[in-house]
Amino acid sequence: MTAAPTLIFDFDSTLVRIETLEALADIALEGHGDVVSIRAQVASLTDRAMTGEVDFGEALRARLAMLPLTRAHVLALADRILDEGTPSVRRNLRFFNENAANIIILSGGFREIIAPVAERLGVSPDRVICNDLIYDAEGRVTGVDDANPLSHENGKPTVIKALGLKGPVVMVGDGWNDAEVKLGGAADRFYAFTEIARRDNVVAVADGEAKSIDELLHAEGLAGRWSYPRSRIRMLLLENIHPAAVERLEEAGYSVETMKGALDEADLIEKIKGVHVLGIRSKTNVTAAVLEAADRLLAVAAFCIGTNQIDLDAAAAKGVAVFNAPYSNTRSVVELAIGLTITLMRDVVDKSAAMHEGRWNKSAEGSRELRGKTLGIVGYGAIGSQLSVLAEALGMRVIFLDLSERLALGNAKRMRSLDALLAEADVVTLHVDGRRENANLIGASEFQMMRPGTLFLNLSRGHVVNVGALAQAIGSGRIGGAALDVFPEEPRTNADPFDSPLMGLKNVILTPHIGGSTEEAQEAIAEFAAERLLGYLNRGDTTFCVNLPNVQLAEVSGGHRILHIHRNQPGVMAELNRELSAAGLNILGQHLKTDERTGYVITDVDRDYDPQALRVLKSVAGTLRFRLLH
Repeated sequence: MTAAPTLIFDFDSTLVRIETLEALADIALEGHGDVVSIRAQVASLTDRAMTGEVDFGEALRARLAMLPLTRAHVLALADRILDEGTPSVRRNLRFFNENAANIIILSGGFREIIAPVAERLGVSPDRVICNDLIYDAEGRVTGVDDANPLSHENGKPTVIKALGLKGPVVMVGDGWNDAEVKLGGAADRFYAFTEIARRDNVVAVADGEAKSIDELLHAEGLAGRWSYPRSRIRMLLLENIHPAAVERLEEAGYSVETMKGALDEADLIEKIKGVHVLGIRSKTNVTAAVLEAADRLLAVAAFCIGTNQIDLDAAAAKGVAVFNAPYSNTRSVVELAIGLTITLMRDVVDKSAAMHEGRWNKSAEGSRELRGKTLGIVGYGAIGSQLSVLAEALGMRVIFLDLSERLALGNAKRMRSLDALLAEADVVTLHVDGRRENANLIGASEFQMMRPGTLFLNLSRGHVVNVGALAQAIGSGRIGGAALDVFPEEPRTNADPFDSPLMGLKNVILTPHIGGSTEEAQEAIAEFAAERLLGYLNRGDTTFCVNLPNVQLAEVSGGHRILHIHRNQPGVMAELNRELSAAGLNILGQHLKTDERTGYVITDVDRDYDPQALRVLKSVAGTLRFRLLH
């Protein structure tokens, strides 16, 4: 059996995301008159030393000489150094703690700063090799121990050779002095660690580039938490998705590319190649052709409520999970509906337009209160039911219609048919989903059923209303006012023109699909959808997935997880378990969930197995998707 490698980690810009002397400069120079100039000189010397341009020992002493450092400054940085941990190091704390006996921290930095991080990682003090600062009687830093090889050029290979390590030695760091460990014959392999800083000449002499600890573990075949490095998993987020999602996904270690606008089918087919996760809003259509071209796609996230822009059947047939954010913008849409209803009731838009043209039209004619009016809600889901509560609190009588059995909230009354609701409501508001059956749900005949002067709102989907028939109903006076936030044809970007037969009509409010576009809602959607993606990628959790069986899963603990998505057909489970048994696996737990077309099996197994033995699971009849989570 191959011996486990000794992993030697640099500290600055490797285990932590800072350079120690630059951080100390910020602390020691606070309030100093020449802080900018000195700070820039320190940073320049750091970079020149890390690229091998200047002698490391000389650069170390020169930087220390520039700074009025004291023990208090050093302790101040030590107190907060745990907050500076590299993101992928923080994600892999378990690996460090479980493998601490094979880890050495080797740094030209200082023991007081490194010690708290080493303790967090479970690395014993005797495996921390670094410089020691020297202080005078007043606690001022006067230099470093000259007898320590790490305070001089080529110190790292000298120290490692003296240790006489057995078995493979792997050096991991971002600087030229780290590369010297391999170049000087003290290490078998050197990885240029580039999560924080990338130096081309260091990468050029490395055996490999590690953009994260996950990539390092993958390259070395070590047991990490994930079988595939997160930094190699590509995410493409379209349509100006809120930065909170980007921040959360990048913080988790994934590579995220963003674009402001939507893509049409041809452009998306070209762009989707090599992408593992696609994030969209409402204007990008993920068709069967797009999914066919997606050679690595694992999941699609709709950062909105609706998913009718995604071919869910085609996605399920490819084993691609689809998530949305069904509740995150509910309040925003409800508040807009209430505001629009009041605005229409009082004819605010036309009166405001007249004022801007210099016409004063003070009159109560046509202005009415909400109190006592009947609100007819078509679609009593998350938005419709919350609107019901707020409208009733404002004194409205609420009636509703929904195809599903829904609990009536407050005094709301369920109607037996759409015709009955339309005939009784003073205000009709639509909150239905985008299924094909809802196309032209409201047309000329439905408008004729409404009371003369009824107000009409659509904040759901554009294709559910015949806007031509609505324009005629407004022109004839049948409809007293309307507010629409969605349209059958919508511009792909803000630069594209908009056109509608409703433009210019009296007491008509048109808004550009902004029902859920509040800062609060967009941030909530971003956080919710991002968390659903992370749950699926990191542990296989399909809670809130709209096209695959929903399975809620805990973190992988004490083993490895095998994820198998397949067509729901006879014999799959039997063959799957035969292959697991043939691989000699000890199964710690197994979950199966199916729907009418798809099966999803999650199997947790002991760590002691040959991953190659599981590749046969890909060939099990009916397999759509197979993943390993280590």
